[in-house]
This record gives sequence, structure tokens and C-alpha cells, in this order.
Amino acid sequence: MDSKVVLVTGAAKRIGASIARTFHANGYRVLVHARSSKTEATALSSELNKIKKNSAGTFYADFNSHHETQELSVAALEHFGRIDVLINNASTFYPSPLFEASADDWSSLFNSNVKAAFFLSQALAPELTKRKGSIINIVDAHADKPLRNHVLYNMAKAALKSMTKTLALEMAPHVRVNGISPGAILWPEALEQKFDEKIDQQKAEICASIPMKRIGNAKDISNLAYFFAESGRYITGQVIKVDGGRSLG
Repeated sequence: MDSKVVLVTGAAKRIGASIARTFHANGYRVLVHARSSKTEATALSSELNKIKKNSAGTFYADFNSHHETQELSVAALEHFGRIDVLINNASTFYPSPLFEASADDWSSLFNSNVKAAFFLSQALAPELTKRKGSIINIVDAHADKPLRNHVLYNMAKAALKSMTKTLALEMAPHVRVNGISPGAILWPEALEQKFDEKIDQQKAEICASIPMKRIGNAKDISNLAYFFAESGRYITGQVIKVDGGRSLG
């Protein structure tokens, strides 16, 4: 009943699910948030609860709704009665070229990538302060090295990086705030199930541009997130790239 609790947004699949499993394997109770991936989120919570009874809960919220974001902060805290770590992993990603981007694109990309992260951090700040907890934001290497035709996504992740550093100042000394900037960690879902010569060539070119000559995996991110939460007691305001050295080029 006294074990720590982590809230992971966008936790149903991929990196988010890996983070949830890593924290759970290390004794945390886990609050799994999802928007549309309800089947996967429910399955993940069921998986974790089979390992340890009543150790996971599932919550649904669309971060395009400020009301639902606020409701999530209340419901998540009520579920286990505490939250020690907030991991802002939820993200929307799609192209938004300069001359095609709309106001709706702006809202969609900023809401999921930075607005919800800010207001969840604000709402849970008293609880995290009480627990001497931490916030971990999943940023992106493209916050520093922009991805062509993704101007709004790049901007949103840059804002999340700036937010990480600013909150580290404002929430010190009781709450540590850090970020992780993944590089090429997983192939986009749209490419994972396709077998195409052109796509294979693109993958080979990406791997060739990485000093470690391979993409990473979700555990590379979840292990660092757990380190920030448990071992990095004198680390705050840092955003660490996990990109196999690609940003050095």
C-alpha cells in the first residue's frame, strides 16, 4: 500500500508502455493514460495487475479537451491516493508544412505535446512536492535539430524542452524536472508493417547516419526515465539525448 505511484501519459503502446512496465517491474504502481488506444491500455493494465494485484489503473483523456486534462489529474490522484512521478510522454506527430499548417493543427500538436504536460504538472505540483517526487518529459531530438515539414511539432517539442528547464527552477528544491530527447528509437508505426524497397533504403540511410549504426529501443528510454526518478537525486533541469550519437553529426 505504500509503494510509489507513477502516472504515464500516452502509456498504451511503444515507449509509454515500456516506461510503465519498467517502473512496475521495480515496484511502482502504475497509472496508464491513453486517448484512443483503449484496447491496448486495458490490456497493459490487465497484464500488470496479473503480475501484482491492484497495481495498475487505466484512464482515458483527450488532451484536446482542457476539461478532460483537469479531470485526469484529479482521477489519477484519487485512484491510489498518491503520485510520486509524472511522466509526460503523450504526443501527437504528423507533418505540418509551413504553407499547409492550420489553426487546428497548431492546437492538436501543441495540446498533446506541451499544453497537457504543463497543466498536469501544475495540477499535480502540490502532490509531487509533498512526495519529493519528479517530472520527466519525453521531448524529442527534433527540438534541437528540426525535422523538415514538421514545423509545429518541432515548435511544440522545443516548448516542452524550455518548460522542463523552467519548471526545474520553479519547483526546486522539492521536485526534480528532467527530460529525455529520443532520437531514432522505434520506426514509425506506418513503416513497421511495410516491406518496401524504398522504405528499407530509408531505414538503411538513417542507420548509416547514426554513429552506433542502429536505432535504439524503448528500454533505452524507460531505463533512463527510471534512473531520473530513483537515482538522479542531484539532477534537475537536464534534457538528455538518447540518439546513438546522431546529434553529433
